[in-house]
Amino acid sequence: MASSSSSYWLTASLAFILTATLLLRESQAQLSSTFYDSTCPNVSSIVLDQVQQAQKNDTRILASLTRLFFHDCFVNGCDGSILLDNSSTIVTEKDAAPNNNSARGFGVVDNIKAAVENSCSGIVSCADILALAAEVSVNLSVGPKWSVLLGRRDGTTANFTAAGNLPGPRDNLTTLQKKFNDVGLNDTDLVALSGAHTFGRAQVWVSLQYSNGRMKAVGG
Repeated sequence: MASSSSSYWLTASLAFILTATLLLRESQAQLSSTFYDSTCPNVSSIVLDQVQQAQKNDTRILASLTRLFFHDCFVNGCDGSILLDNSSTIVTEKDAAPNNNSARGFGVVDNIKAAVENSCSGIVSCADILALAAEVSVNLSVGPKWSVLLGRRDGTTANFTAAGNLPGPRDNLTTLQKKFNDVGLNDTDLVALSGAHTFGRAQVWVSLQYSNGRMKAVGG
């Protein structure tokens, strides 16, 4: 088990990569940490309360919400498009290979949204709720706090193809570097995100391969 110091730096790394992604995708937008101060001043405390409640029943939820935010931001920016379901005009990102049976925490986001709507209806975007939930999750995991820039508008379309091209555990270094470079991120960002993936729980895959007439297991 990692020490508390190791956990801190892992979550700090994840905070760094999430912040870098947010700034990259939204540097042109007029976002502000005080965006809801007059229209929904309690939004941060509502998100914190809901995430803490979820954590009591699901010890993985902090890592899941943080990962959900990253998977949203890496595809067309932090617009909440990963939350959209299938419709006549939308092919959901949830069904893309990196997310299918992997991305989780959608029910918690729904609960947060309902609680926020009960306090200030029609004000806070789902994209901002996801961003706030990620920051809260990192902080509750003994990671750092940061001022979340708010004021995003929710996306109305999904990008199934781009979601299928998220960085994957079987990508080699060259492929990973290209994927990060394509969205304006560098090798430092790549290392930070890769290291931070020890925060939470990883899936294990095993395949069988033949070599010199013998079968061997190859895992990752």
